Amino acid sequence: MSQLTEQQNLETTTQVGWNREQMAQRCAQDIEDGSYVNLGIGIPEKVAQYVPDGREVIYHTENGLLGMGNSPSDEEFDADLINAGKKAITAIPGASYFHHGDSFAMIRGNHIDVCVLGAMQVSMKGDLANWSTGAVDAIPAVGGAMDLVAGVKTIYIITQHTTKNGAAKILPECTFPLTGQQVVNRIYSDLCVIDVTANGLVLIELAPGISFDYVQERTGVALLNGLTQKDEVANNKTVNSSNKPVRSTQYKAKQ
Repeated sequence: MSQLTEQQNLETTTQVGWNREQMAQRCAQDIEDGSYVNLGIGIPEKVAQYVPDGREVIYHTENGLLGMGNSPSDEEFDADLINAGKKAITAIPGASYFHHGDSFAMIRGNHIDVCVLGAMQVSMKGDLANWSTGAVDAIPAVGGAMDLVAGVKTIYIITQHTTKNGAAKILPECTFPLTGQQVVNRIYSDLCVIDVTANGLVLIELAPGISFDYVQERTGVALLNGLTQKDEVANNKTVNSSNKPVRSTQYKAKQ
């Protein structure tokens, strides 16, 4: 697994839960070797920087590239090479370029294994709202995220657990316009990892120093506790001392 920088490790001494880099790194751990992966705009874009050692993951961007690499150095920068979020990228050896229509044929044809997206809201059933608040001045249409959640095999969400005002983003029902219904498989927040299952939302990991009760107080729906008592005790001992998550083996992500 790629190592966080010294500065990122220092940040864990003052922050609550994982920072954005750590959230992306944690998500990257769950992407299997040989997967074809699409990354959404924002924190999900960072996932490409944390492919675990010895694992090959092929990244797709819907504007027409299979084999997207990391952000470029000054020497590698090419103004004509960008991702769907208009950010500069690199292309790995063997990468291929294609028409926008062909790119969406890959998505709609169920050829992409994993998509990592951000979220405004996620419901207990796995409904996703990530494109509009419904405000009159909001963007007029949903865009490619609608195709991604409908056509990609597994959907991971990376999001802050609450809004800037402290409101829960994980709710019984989404109140914003939906991107897709019952599409989310797993949620990675700054506080924990949650699986969406037929029985409800199962908390399977906690960020260092975070308790189940702390997460529950900031969640708009009752969570099932997938951690053992031993897991929670171990997590309490890692406050400000490690960026490693406490994981449970009781539950697996819904496939």
